[in-house]
Amino acid sequence: MTGSVAAAIREALLECNPWAKAMATRKVARDWRLGKLSFAFDVEMPDLPGRPDAPELLPPNRMPKRGKGGSERGRIALWHALAHIEFVAIDLALDMAGRFGGEMDEGFVSDFLSVAADEAMHFALLDRHLRTLGSRYGALPAHDGLWEAAHGTRHDVAARLAVVPMVLEARGLDVTPATLERVRANGDERGARILERILDDEIRHVRFGAIHFADVAKRLDEDRDSLWKSLVSRHFGGAVKPPFNDSARLAAGLSRDLYAGLA
Repeated sequence: MTGSVAAAIREALLECNPWAKAMATRKVARDWRLGKLSFAFDVEMPDLPGRPDAPELLPPNRMPKRGKGGSERGRIALWHALAHIEFVAIDLALDMAGRFGGEMDEGFVSDFLSVAADEAMHFALLDRHLRTLGSRYGALPAHDGLWEAAHGTRHDVAARLAVVPMVLEARGLDVTPATLERVRANGDERGARILERILDDEIRHVRFGAIHFADVAKRLDEDRDSLWKSLVSRHFGGAVKPPFNDSARLAAGLSRDLYAGLA
């Protein structure tokens, strides 16, 4: 073995260059899968992961309007926003595995390192697609709301699972189909195929969150649904808003009875 899984995760988290972070993440996941890293948590995760100089991070209310979806400016803004979501999602999955793996188990680490590797691949696909449009990741501003949600739940694995996979990533299941239809209607078949791949993978990612959340609730001797609603109310600033992609959510292990009460 070459070292602890925690040290390898921390190194990937602190990488600032987006493409280097994506490659480092895939290497951590591969090395863990091949048994090259020990199940040891001998270093702490950083409060803030490595970030490139660009994009400039703005508060959500200062983000510029994207422009009309069919315009070149609007298309570039859409793909840039998606690339940023997937870039931050790399850090979210790495931090999940590295911060909470020691109190969970090896299966938890395996699941969230596989999520991190998927997010790294999604980021690479989206950045390459941006480049075919004459742009690149970092060319436009972005906001850091996703990482703020992670930072706010850094002391509680149940809260992190409740908010990140089961609210934020589940929201992606709701909005991606309409985005995919718009992209296809604009004649961007390559972009539509990328979104189809992301949607399929995100169903699995949300399912991992739901499974491990249920395990934590059982360990705490708490009712899963009541615990989830309590944690979301406490840690997520805002309602869980419809419309919902009920079929994708159900495939991911989220029944309508669970989330409809918070809508």
